[in-house]
This record gives sequence, C-alpha cells and structure tokens, in this order.
Amino acid sequence: MSIQSPLQRPSVELRPTPFDHPDAVKLNDRVQLEYAERYGDEGDVTPLDPAMFAAPLGLYLLAYDENGTPLATGGWRGHEENDEGYADGDAEIKRMYVIPEARGLGLARRILAALEDDARGAGRIRMVLETGTKQPEAIALYTSTGYTPAPAKFGHYRFEDLSRCFAKQL
Repeated sequence: MSIQSPLQRPSVELRPTPFDHPDAVKLNDRVQLEYAERYGDEGDVTPLDPAMFAAPLGLYLLAYDENGTPLATGGWRGHEENDEGYADGDAEIKRMYVIPEARGLGLARRILAALEDDARGAGRIRMVLETGTKQPEAIALYTSTGYTPAPAKFGHYRFEDLSRCFAKQL
C-alpha cells in the first residue's frame, strides 16, 4: 500500500463495522502489538465484547481507503455509574488506532469527531478515555480536541501510574 503525501490525501470512507469483523480484528492485533512494544507488556487487557459497540450502546468505525484497505479504527461504548469510576451517561473511546503508513492524514481526528457525534446522538453526555504516558501522540490529539484530565481516574487501568484519563462534555 502506498499512502500519498498530505497534498494528495487518499479518499477515505468511515464505515460502521462490528468489533469482531476480520478487518477490525486485524487492526486490533496491530494496536495491541504497539501497546506491548511501548509498555513492555501484553497490551491492553481491558475486557471487550463486540456487543459493547453495537447501537445504541456504542459504535465501532473503520476507515478504509479507496482500495478497501483498512487504515484506522476507533469505537465508543456506553457506561453508567459503576465501581470502575464511570458516571451515568459516559461514552468511552476504545481502540483508536491509525496504521503507521496512514498517520498524519487526519484520520484519528475524523474518527474521533464521528464517534463524538454518534455518542451525542445516542444521548451520551460525556466522552471519556484512558491512555498512557507512553502515547504522547494520543494525549496531544485528545487535548487539542477539547479533552481535559478527568477529575478522577476510571477504567481497567485506573490504579496504574502510567494511566491518564481524559473527559469531554458532549
């Protein structure tokens, strides 16, 4: 695959895709390898199930180029108040990932905006996410799009020192 320069950006389509679709699994495997490399562990072990991303409780998107190649992914899943620190009306971003060959094309911003719009339309009131200090690009993306450090950490990694939680009112 050859990704064009920013002046010749490829045509990209965002498609709702089941979390267990082969293309989603392929990209999830790639992001897990990247997490493992960055953190020196087995990757993100947050329990996820495809049903978590099914409407109206969530959405999973893949970005495809004009040749049908999957380039990026991201999803949201709904939460209500629970013992992992989530609040009623939360929508949590999961598995935001852009393959290295397609980085710098604005795909993460497009996916993030589409996920926020969908979550808002589903009645969610706050978008939340957890990332880590070894993902400075993710932190830069989120803070540049209006996310601020969450008042309290939440999720599977809430007790980890490298974990950073962010939130944005929808």
